[in-house]
Amino acid sequence: MKCPTCGCDKFYVKDSDDEYEIYTFTIRNGNVSFEPDLDSSTLPELTDESEAFCNRCAWHGKLQIGG
Repeated sequence: MKCPTCGCDKFYVKDSDDEYEIYTFTIRNGNVSFEPDLDSSTLPELTDESEAFCNRCAWHGKLQIGG
């Protein structure tokens, strides 16, 4: 998945308990890859209904993990 506005392939989601905590990731071929320095035990589960934010521009919306 790439950002529909700017084409960037890096996104982030906000922690549901702390909106200032973010988890950065990419989606390639339907596979979510979080940044390697994140603690894997705290990573959120992402679905097509998760709200994501582009890491480069102001776009945000639902993920399209499979596409």
